[in-house]
Amino acid sequence: MSSISEAGVDAARARYQRVDLHCHTRASDGSLTPAQLCERAVELRIELLAITDHDTAGGYREARDYLASHPLPLRLLPAAEFSCVWKNINVHIVGLGIDADSEAARTAFAFLGDARLQRAELIGEKLAKLRMPGACAGALALAGDSQIGRPHFARYLVAQGHVGSIDAAFDRYLGAGKVGDIKAVWPSLEQVVAWIAAAGGVAVLAHPLKYKMTATRLRLLVAEFKAAGGGAIEVVTGRQQADWSFLAQLSRQHGLEASQGSDFHGPGLGWGDLGAISPMPAGCTPVWLRWSSPEPSC
Repeated sequence: MSSISEAGVDAARARYQRVDLHCHTRASDGSLTPAQLCERAVELRIELLAITDHDTAGGYREARDYLASHPLPLRLLPAAEFSCVWKNINVHIVGLGIDADSEAARTAFAFLGDARLQRAELIGEKLAKLRMPGACAGALALAGDSQIGRPHFARYLVAQGHVGSIDAAFDRYLGAGKVGDIKAVWPSLEQVVAWIAAAGGVAVLAHPLKYKMTATRLRLLVAEFKAAGGGAIEVVTGRQQADWSFLAQLSRQHGLEASQGSDFHGPGLGWGDLGAISPMPAGCTPVWLRWSSPEPSC
């Protein structure tokens, strides 16, 4: 997209004043139903929304069906947030504009669903050795029809009195480097980018600063992501106190478009509210220019 004129970029910014391309529902680890999320988006005057549940398009599909029967002034992009591993680090890639019903998407979601179940069993075994039995079954019960994830284990540990809070569960057992941080089950970054491309979507490197890498290592990640076929980088995530200009520089240096999102999981669950996003640094080409015209099918 390097040939896009400045006028085209300005037009894209003007076309959508309120854009959130990263948020979650109960289909993964969010607290709102897809319908509730859509209603909240409209209340907050969001115009373009991508529901990016972890390793599933279930939230998108339910929201799409809800909007079909409840017309709202909201445009919905088909999307999901895919888990992968890069150099033994768990990395997330958002797939924007994917065909959620394509063979590639179905293959990816089936693989990742199985991987999540395998990881849940391994986490359960690790916690059982620490005298916390039944964690896998308990987490699966809390997840219900949602994709099983570490937040469900955290809720189970709180409910059983093993820890006093969700944060404490991650700090002691489930966070990076802890016993519940199991990465071996995930596909490679290259595989995930290939799935997204085959599904007709744009691969976006999600919340790069969340991985807490050194600047040198992050540059390497971005370079290898681009080489694998990545198309954009999430330059702005929520309203964190962060150096967005560094990510903007990486975006321009590697010819990657710029995305933004709140990473909203629910009211009061950190990261800020839906659509609560810091201003995009100047000089970035917004990824949503791809869908500014004509209207995409959802």
